[in-house]
Amino acid sequence: MIKVLFVCLGNICRSPMAEAIFRQKVKEAGLEDKFSIDSAGTGNWHIGNRPHEGTLQILKDKNIDSANITARQVSSEDLKEFDYIIAMDAENLGNLHRIKGREASGEIRRLLDFIPESEVVDVPDPYFTGNFEEVYDLVEEACNELLTYIRKKELQ
Repeated sequence: MIKVLFVCLGNICRSPMAEAIFRQKVKEAGLEDKFSIDSAGTGNWHIGNRPHEGTLQILKDKNIDSANITARQVSSEDLKEFDYIIAMDAENLGNLHRIKGREASGEIRRLLDFIPESEVVDVPDPYFTGNFEEVYDLVEEACNELLTYIRKKELQ
């Protein structure tokens, strides 16, 4: 089982959007039985909450399932359990490296690293910008590339 964890600050905007989009792409590829996909936040403000209404709306508009996604905080155990820990920005990437400990075994990367030609390196936080469409476009493209990367590395 390939385990993928998406991480942002509060786990209500970017990372649950990435979780839902990536889950959809894995389903479309017929690989659901090979993946476990989740999301978490480095902060604890929204634990137990559903995603932000902007995230829920854009996922609904794009016909992407967001059922059963609730905010939680990332733990050091996650960094041992997941194979790919995908941060939405440099701040969360740094937070992950600080909490990972010596036993962390997962590959920790920034999502937009998978789009090398992108001029944007961090997924903007729509909680502050309000631009959920821009975030969707970036996350959707990067999730395509992430799935291609994982398939080449794990499923060849």
